[in-house]
Amino acid sequence: MAERYGGPHSPKGYPGAGKPAPSARRARRGAARVNFLFLLPVFFIFTAFGRDPVGFGTGFVAFGVLILAAWLTREGLRAEEAFEIRKVAKRPAIPRKMFGSALTGLGLAIAGYSAGAGLAAAAIFVVLGAVLHGFAFGMDPLKDKGVEGVDEFQAGRVARAVDEAEKHLGAMRDAILRANDRKLELRVERFQATARDMFRTVEEDPRDLSAARRYLGVYLLGARDATIKFADIYARSRDQTARDDYVALLDDLEDSFAARTRKMLLGDRSGLDVEIDVLRARLEREGVKAAE
Repeated sequence: MAERYGGPHSPKGYPGAGKPAPSARRARRGAARVNFLFLLPVFFIFTAFGRDPVGFGTGFVAFGVLILAAWLTREGLRAEEAFEIRKVAKRPAIPRKMFGSALTGLGLAIAGYSAGAGLAAAAIFVVLGAVLHGFAFGMDPLKDKGVEGVDEFQAGRVARAVDEAEKHLGAMRDAILRANDRKLELRVERFQATARDMFRTVEEDPRDLSAARRYLGVYLLGARDATIKFADIYARSRDQTARDDYVALLDDLEDSFAARTRKMLLGDRSGLDVEIDVLRARLEREGVKAAE
């Protein structure tokens, strides 16, 4: 669906509306299929009624095991998404999707056994359920990414700072939904993309954390609080002045984050140039002419 152009010089425009919107957030792999996992156990609730106490109990146990498997799978997909969008990341501490596969097989086995299937059939259900779940949702990341040659202590500090910053961005996303304004949602998404560019820069070089700490903490915390307050006011009053002020705040924040990210990248390049100059001088002292 086409979206009308809007900008500071357009009718009913607003600051920043003419800038290109960021690409949509990457959909979690298997996000639609995981919803089916929550629906499947409901079948065992209905079939449990009208049966003997043992069948009733095992039906509810199968329901609980399958719901737990679905929840673990959904959390595993979220953890995998967070792992994939980062250039430097630790593997998930708990392999949630793999546990989900095992519990899916176990839940199907309990359901089959309670329906009168023998132990052999139940064992087949365990294997089939776990294997099919694995094919549908894949395995959890099993190795760290991008940590070769990175100090583990510094990488841990960066990971904690980025995790906290992501929580602030998530709170902004949830709050702006209450405003019920699609353009504002896209504007917040674009600011989030700019902030995440800084996250990736810091993850690539943990030495930049000290320069970015205020942005990842104080500034994002302020942006979160401002978004929550604005969403509450705008949802009630549709105050256009408050809307313009909020968009202007996002513009200022985005410009500030982008400028700091560029400065960190230029600092990295300056450091590289110094290293190259030092190396060339050392080669010349050794009588080796460095190629231009």
